[in-house]
Amino acid sequence: MVLLTEISSSSSSHAYDQYDVFLSFRGIDTRLGFTNNLYEALVDANLTTFLDDEEIDTGEPLKPELESAIKSSRASIIVLSSNYASSTWCLDELVLILDQKRSFNRIVIPIFYHVEPTHVRKQLSSFAEAMAKHKQRMDEETDAEKRSEFAQKMELWKMALKEVADLKGIDAKGRKETKLIQEVVAEIHSRLGVPLSNSLPLLIGMDNDIQFISSWLTDASSHTADILTLVGMSGIGKTSLAKYVFRLHSRKFHKSSFIEGINARCNERFNGLLKLQKQLHQDISRKNPLQVNDVFVYTSKIENALARKRVFIVLDDIGSLDQLDALLGNKDLHPGSKIIITTKDASLTERCALFISQVQPNHKKVSLNGLSWTKSLELLCIHAFRSQEPKEGYKEVSEKLVKYCDGHPLVLEVLGKSLHQRDVAYWEECIKGLKKEPHSCIKKALKMSIDSLPFNNDKDLFKYVACFFVGIDRDVTETILNACDINTRSGITNLIDRCLLSIGRNNKLMMHQLVQEMGRDLVRQESPDKPWERSRLWCHEESFKVLKQKNGTENVLGLSLDMRMLEKEQLSGPLQLKTYALSKMDNLKLLQLNFVEMSGSYKNISKELRWLCMHGFHFKSIPSGLPMENMVVLDMSHSSIVSFDMSYSKSHRFVNRLKTRDMDSLQMVEADNIGINPQSSSSALVENPDVLSIWNIQHNLWGERDAELD
Repeated sequence: MVLLTEISSSSSSHAYDQYDVFLSFRGIDTRLGFTNNLYEALVDANLTTFLDDEEIDTGEPLKPELESAIKSSRASIIVLSSNYASSTWCLDELVLILDQKRSFNRIVIPIFYHVEPTHVRKQLSSFAEAMAKHKQRMDEETDAEKRSEFAQKMELWKMALKEVADLKGIDAKGRKETKLIQEVVAEIHSRLGVPLSNSLPLLIGMDNDIQFISSWLTDASSHTADILTLVGMSGIGKTSLAKYVFRLHSRKFHKSSFIEGINARCNERFNGLLKLQKQLHQDISRKNPLQVNDVFVYTSKIENALARKRVFIVLDDIGSLDQLDALLGNKDLHPGSKIIITTKDASLTERCALFISQVQPNHKKVSLNGLSWTKSLELLCIHAFRSQEPKEGYKEVSEKLVKYCDGHPLVLEVLGKSLHQRDVAYWEECIKGLKKEPHSCIKKALKMSIDSLPFNNDKDLFKYVACFFVGIDRDVTETILNACDINTRSGITNLIDRCLLSIGRNNKLMMHQLVQEMGRDLVRQESPDKPWERSRLWCHEESFKVLKQKNGTENVLGLSLDMRMLEKEQLSGPLQLKTYALSKMDNLKLLQLNFVEMSGSYKNISKELRWLCMHGFHFKSIPSGLPMENMVVLDMSHSSIVSFDMSYSKSHRFVNRLKTRDMDSLQMVEADNIGINPQSSSSALVENPDVLSIWNIQHNLWGERDAELD
């Protein structure tokens, strides 16, 4: 899932060879004839070829995109025609191309298009005339510094013309152009040798996904366009996978384009979306950049280009419908086109305008969920030990770290690199520290997924689930949080769409461990050094200290304490707590006190309480004064309760009907009164429209996700 290394020749210093061939030519000589025919032949031969359609005036500097294209091309073809040297732009290209040849062993093939090699070498005939004009311009320059720079450039041009004329080239004189072009294409194939796809980066644990997407890309049976959405949380490998298959298959299409980091580029730059449109339009049309500063106009131009050609496009990290609609429009795509979209929001693609066109594209979705245990360990070891297995003495700490990373490739890579050549004690300290605070690189990556949530409601829901409800039944969670004025119906859907939440077996809410840690860290940052001022307290040690010291505040919305999670030898003094410790938490809505002994009046507990969980409650009846007017879930599982005070039924309409639940079935039994035997083999729930009371549930609903790593 993570780019590890470039397996290539001496050109491996280039992180991304985007093109097979760069074409350098003088437009007024060959654009409409030989060069255009050569370009089409190279494309038909599945060679990714860069051809610039724009002419610029003599004296203009080389465009940045041309410089980038030359540096990212494995080979260059230079069409040396009679007016080639009259363009300073062409001469600058030539200098850079030959520099790439010397530095990175790039392939250069000169074509002497109706010019003599000796004329190029010695700058005779039309080449002499061109150089004389350049010298005249130099002599007319009044600025001494600019004249000196011009003179240096002319020396470079002369040396470049001599150097290119000495290379083995192809002479066009007396040749049929069709035969000549065939020879050039064959020569390029021969000289390139290993296909571009064989210099692809090594990906760990992605074989099945690569095989599936490759099969999808090469399937030509569809009579419409095909769209594939890669979905997953930040850092899970979407971009690496998309880049891999793009480099593997882009040459098989008429036009191709890879637009990377769309959401960040739109958010970080003024007119970012317009710039992305220009990049896409130029890639798929090869036309002059339009002098347009209107997103809607550019969308129309892109639609026209997409309708005419079979293209392969990757739109990486789409963050909104506006971005998708602006880059694809809503018109029919050319049959056979393939579009890959990577996003953290699974709902985006099928809501875009393209799916209201007359001929809707076929759509598939691939969810990336992380690496297996074996591949996770392999990836960690490659970065930490430069081998596929742990070093001697590191097996146990490596497995602990793999468990923490939970298959997340970016985290495995970041932590593996940070622990390279560190001793075992350092590893142990790192693992211990990660439980308190995630690594900064991990926080940055995962926070992008959280920031993409559209509403504050969803962000609050995310924090609630991360702190209290991982492993809890979805319906129970919705009952509780709806009573806390959290919109759970759309909120949970939005979290699932953004891969921040999933529904596991038995309808339980599940969250990747690192995502859960990120959510908790967001709460921790509310008050890093004063936990009693945070909105939620989930760490059992911190909750115990806050209650012991009676310094809770009105900021606290939820608190969780399970005495079984505490190491008793680290606690001093009596373990019994006072209910008065809860008296300052006026806004407390969620309270979990499992196997906690408390003394004092329960009138001190907030009347805002919606959920009270007291597993192992030591009294035989619910204490009087417990505020239940706003409570929707009361969980007294594994408690000593043997009777229920019917005053709750009379004053709060608390009891309406009795449900009995065992492991295999759920029965509904009407009841006018209730007596509960805690040793019963079945479990009982009491529910009315206001309160759901859960008693003696045999299978503990509360997952012990906070246990320390073994």
